[in-house]
Amino acid sequence: MSSPRSQIPSFSPGQRWRIGFQVTLLTLVVVLVVGMANYLSRDYFTRIHLSTLTRAELSPLTINFLKSVTNRVKVTLYYDKDEPLYSTVVDLLNKYHLANPNITVRRVDYLRDAGAAQKVKAEYKLIAGGEKNLVIFDCEGRTKIVDGATLTDNTLERVVGGKPGEVRSRPVAFKGELMFTSVLLAVTNPKPLKAYFLTGNGEHQLDSGDEVNGYLAFAGLLKQNYIKPETLSLLGTNTVPMDCNLLVIAGPTSVIPDPVLEKIDQYLTQGGRLLALFKFESVNKQVGLERVLSKWGVHVGANVVIDPDNTVAGTDVILKQFARHPIVSPLQNQSSLHLILPRTIGKFKTSTQAADAPRVEELAISGVNSYLSGNKERRQPFPVAVAVEKGAIKGVITERGTTRMVIVGDSIFLANRQIDSAANRDFAGFALNWLLDRTQLLEGLGPRPITEFRLAMTHTQLRAAQWLLLGAMPGSALLVGWLVWLRRRR
Repeated sequence: MSSPRSQIPSFSPGQRWRIGFQVTLLTLVVVLVVGMANYLSRDYFTRIHLSTLTRAELSPLTINFLKSVTNRVKVTLYYDKDEPLYSTVVDLLNKYHLANPNITVRRVDYLRDAGAAQKVKAEYKLIAGGEKNLVIFDCEGRTKIVDGATLTDNTLERVVGGKPGEVRSRPVAFKGELMFTSVLLAVTNPKPLKAYFLTGNGEHQLDSGDEVNGYLAFAGLLKQNYIKPETLSLLGTNTVPMDCNLLVIAGPTSVIPDPVLEKIDQYLTQGGRLLALFKFESVNKQVGLERVLSKWGVHVGANVVIDPDNTVAGTDVILKQFARHPIVSPLQNQSSLHLILPRTIGKFKTSTQAADAPRVEELAISGVNSYLSGNKERRQPFPVAVAVEKGAIKGVITERGTTRMVIVGDSIFLANRQIDSAANRDFAGFALNWLLDRTQLLEGLGPRPITEFRLAMTHTQLRAAQWLLLGAMPGSALLVGWLVWLRRRR
């Protein structure tokens, strides 16, 4: 016979309704909290990298630039998903979108989504069957296309264990951020800036591939920064064009005629921007530009700096001491410039200075044991580069703005062979963007190294590893499971 207590129901109808309401309410609260957390995490999040090998954050240059982009940019990733670089490119583009929602990313696999691929081909007039693995940037009709094959620097290496003479191409550096930021700069600015290179006085040749005298690599750097390089002759009635955003005088070796010097001086007085580079070949003669620069407080030395403590071949100087200036501040930490037979470039030392005088700052200085050629007794640091800035001149209407100049005592350091030595390329980029007053681009940006891990094993070791991974480890799990089952059966 059952007891009276066992006949009492466990829950009354009121209790069941109350518990049901509480469960429903708690479920709703959990769903709302999870939804709110996901909504907030879209814009406010912190990414934690468990390994430094997977850490590839956007550089300060890119982040600063993205903050200034207000145009809507549509990026189309026209790519085969099975390509080894695909996930890396997707991850990088997603970071651009997270940094600036105005940049949207669309992915089209041209091998698996034929319909979407045809639309992309028609929209951007791609060659049928001839275009693959592209990153297309589109801003208000201005389009730039990056070929996926150009996103890496590669090297040839011998195949270990392969046939005699067999080599393979291995990626060593990823240039995605470098190229994507440059292309974004191009499509978001309707009108490119122009840099004119003075010619006719023995300067470096802009379109030459010569290792020492050619400036083809520097021209490429200008294009990456969305600056169009052109040559300029100031002979005859020619003047500095009004669309000249930067005048470059790279290593003149012959005397510049006085009428040309007058036009350069007038250009600077109007608020022009100048990058002047001197060559050691003109150390024993005045090319005339020295007189123009002296009016702005810059002294160009007729000498060559030797630094026995910071050299590779004796004729070069490795500079490691920099001033606190936007051009060289990014180079403060373990960076250096590599100059060839540099001349001293400094500011005139005067006891008094007018309030409206140009501001001259010495950017880079040689080591404490340096001396000038022919004078080993005098050992001291010597400046080899300066930056000059001057606002509006009283009583003169400046047509171009604030005058800015960068003068360096060497021109070979930006030639084709030398530009990639040390931080020469970085310095050139910083100098260009400071001269053009693009302060959002005064941070470092360059290729990221690609680390490849390879495990070399003999056939015996490979067979042993296969038995271990495919036999021993799964077999051990099965054996433990069978022993547990057997024990429970007993």
